[in-house]
Amino acid sequence: MENKTSKTFSQKILSWGLNIALIGAVLYFFAPPSWWQFGVYDVEERKTTKNFSLRQMEGGENWNFADKRGKVLLVNYWATWCPPCRYETPGLVNIANKFDRNKVEVIGVTVDEDLKRVPPFIKDYEVSYPILLPGNDPNVGDSGMKLPTTFLYDKQGRLAKKYTGMVLESTLESDIKSLLSE
Repeated sequence: MENKTSKTFSQKILSWGLNIALIGAVLYFFAPPSWWQFGVYDVEERKTTKNFSLRQMEGGENWNFADKRGKVLLVNYWATWCPPCRYETPGLVNIANKFDRNKVEVIGVTVDEDLKRVPPFIKDYEVSYPILLPGNDPNVGDSGMKLPTTFLYDKQGRLAKKYTGMVLESTLESDIKSLLSE
């Protein structure tokens, strides 16, 4: 009887080990690169970003990058149809609500072609930060980008980190705190 129990226990341990290894392999090969890059870029590596402006979705004045100097700025490119974007949005809302808006600003840039889908998304997710339309952001480039993509700028307007793919709220919070302490 003991022998049968120990085999079952051994089989369970082996099964758990294989499952953990499989999950680890899936994460390693399919998790966004930003999950494996910790901290912001060293100050010497940061490049000053050219000034640019984006249109506000709801009309009004253009949003200007140059006006944000002195703040840590997080710019998130997303779409309503993008599952990782939907997953990370509550974390972005938490970040926007957690930090003083005079020190940290969160901006969403929707790349949706059908803008009628955006207001219900904003309402459902209780998005409290401005939503803009794509424009002449020099960090985006002509070849497009994967969604979501998030740019984190330091107080001097230098690109401190680019996250390609979904980024965890805890990572953003840590990186923002690091920039605020500079």
